[in-house]
Amino acid sequence: MMKKIPQLLAIMFALMVLLTACGGNKYEPLAINEQTDVCAICKMAVKDDQFATQIVTKDGQSLKFDDLGCLNKWKQENGTDTIGAAFVRDHNSKQWIPYEKAYYAYDATYKTPMAYGVVSFEKEADTKAFIETQGKGKLMTADDLAHHSWEVNRKMMEGMKGHGHAKPDGGHTMSEEKTTSDNNHSTDTTKQPSSGGHGS
Repeated sequence: MMKKIPQLLAIMFALMVLLTACGGNKYEPLAINEQTDVCAICKMAVKDDQFATQIVTKDGQSLKFDDLGCLNKWKQENGTDTIGAAFVRDHNSKQWIPYEKAYYAYDATYKTPMAYGVVSFEKEADTKAFIETQGKGKLMTADDLAHHSWEVNRKMMEGMKGHGHAKPDGGHTMSEEKTTSDNNHSTDTTKQPSSGGHGS
């Protein structure tokens, strides 16, 4: 019996290492590269701003989005089985925070890159303060977003003359949008012309 103890200890140690490895997956968001990153849904350039969002898949792939609505559209089209983690940014500090732990402010008139009108915050108090400052809006959580309608503000998009992005504070400029849109058309003639965003 005494001879078997070292073998049992070795087996137990190996199992502990295996369990730790299996349960120790830690997904981290990658930095935004404005020169190369494009939204995985609308194909517009992703700015390194407070509206950028990101999904890290279980196999380590990073998917960037320019608007929280685009991230949600990807989830609708691809499901959530392959998602390791999802991240949004605090509207004030621009720090990455887990999607599930963030608080959100929504109003159809909030200006976001693709006019979905959802803004993310790390703290509930900051979310409430933003809504109060704007004089309108609704406080939401990740659970609330699961039942959100995710409608694009078509009037806002049309006001941008079909460039595909609304112009939020610190967000995309019209010149950047036009350059990106023109490049998309010149490099891929199979894509449909931009008609004021997606979500139709």
